[in-house]
Amino acid sequence: MSFTPAYQGIETRLLDGDLVSFQVQMTGARDNNDVAAYGECAAAQYALIRGYGFARHVRTNVDKNGGVWSGDAVYTISAALPRGLKTIDAEVTVQNCAENGIPTV
Repeated sequence: MSFTPAYQGIETRLLDGDLVSFQVQMTGARDNNDVAAYGECAAAQYALIRGYGFARHVRTNVDKNGGVWSGDAVYTISAALPRGLKTIDAEVTVQNCAENGIPTV
C-alpha cells in the first residue's frame, strides 16, 4: 500500500506559558503515528520560531472522521533540554521532517 499523505494545515494555540497545542489535519495517514509525527513537526518548528531548542511531548489525541485524520498534540517548549522521556531536539526534528516531506508551522 502506497503512502500518499495530504497535509491540510496546522493551527497553533498557546495554552499557558510554555505549553502549546497543535491542531493538525491530514488525509492518507496510515495510522495514529503519522498524525502524531505531523504534530511533532509542528511543535519542533514552533520551538525554533520562538527561539527555543527543545520540546517535550505531553499528549497527542487522534481522531478519524471519514477519511480525515485530526490530531491535537500538546508540547512544552524550552531553551534547555527538559526533563522527561519524550523530549525532542527541535533542529534535528525539523530536519527529519523536511527529509520525510512533513510540513511544519
